[in-house]
Amino acid sequence: MGRTEYYDDPGAPEPNRLVVAASAVVTDEEGRILLQRRRDNGLWALPGGGMDMSESLPGAAVREVREETGLDVEITGLVGTYTDPRHVIAYSDGEVRRQFNVCFTARVVGGGLAVSDESTELRFVAPTELGSLPMHHTQRLRLRHFLERRAAPYLG
Repeated sequence: MGRTEYYDDPGAPEPNRLVVAASAVVTDEEGRILLQRRRDNGLWALPGGGMDMSESLPGAAVREVREETGLDVEITGLVGTYTDPRHVIAYSDGEVRRQFNVCFTARVVGGGLAVSDESTELRFVAPTELGSLPMHHTQRLRLRHFLERRAAPYLG
């Protein structure tokens, strides 16, 4: 299924769904950040996805990281909340969503890296390499907020 992201685009389709989602900045012992190259749009992104009715938001982040990367993680903190109504995501199946995303920090506690059907590549990336990767600017915003080591989470 294809995915197109719009930001502040008057030509974007009207959303027909609001999705509560979680993502995670997972770091290794060297301070590198786990990213996946998404199969649906070819861009690099943090692991994450929609919350199920039977789970908490931190639980959704843990599940999504496991499903998308094969790693087991524990949540260690909060980067921020991301609710910008100018960001619209359209899927080829007709879903057009606004996404309410809560981005956590996490550390690896087990598992092993394994590419899922949602990605084509996984890797830990040094912060200095982030600028060279094709990535939607909403992902860059979360990474920037993480790297700023803010005293308080971003609320937006």
